[in-house]
Amino acid sequence: MSPGHRPYNVLFLCTGNSARSIMAEAILSRAGAGKFNAFSAGSQPKGEVHPEALRLLQRLNFKTDGLRSKSWDEFAQPGAPQLDFVFTVCDNAAGEVCPIWPGQPMTAHWGVPDPVAVEGSAIDVARAFAVGFGRLSNRIEIFVNLPFKSLDRLALQKRLSEIGATPDTARET
Repeated sequence: MSPGHRPYNVLFLCTGNSARSIMAEAILSRAGAGKFNAFSAGSQPKGEVHPEALRLLQRLNFKTDGLRSKSWDEFAQPGAPQLDFVFTVCDNAAGEVCPIWPGQPMTAHWGVPDPVAVEGSAIDVARAFAVGFGRLSNRIEIFVNLPFKSLDRLALQKRLSEIGATPDTARET
């Protein structure tokens, strides 16, 4: 980032904006502090953050105040932050017609299985959230460490797409 450049604005999208996109927002807020502003939204927001997502983030000492489930319409309105990057983290949002984002942000799909869809014991659900968190964390760590100054737009777009295809190191057990 060049001196005097504002932090990059990054929006994570998912259909419900209750788990994956919320966790991604929290992860980037910590990992990219000062360099990135993280936001999340959904095409059909649930209206509340999933309790297990909040429990996991709080256990890992992430700030959760201010996290809320909201519509992506907020980011297409006049006065909304100018987005530099928009990442879909669920398959449904990747296939939906997105709003027109002012400023033509770079986009990529970083799909992660939906932990909210997992049925079973509390341990099974917690494990699904932990695996999703790990996958998002790995991808965001790669993203924040990209050499932004030395990449042109085309090379950066290629790297963003590659991040979404990164083999996951988080194990599902």
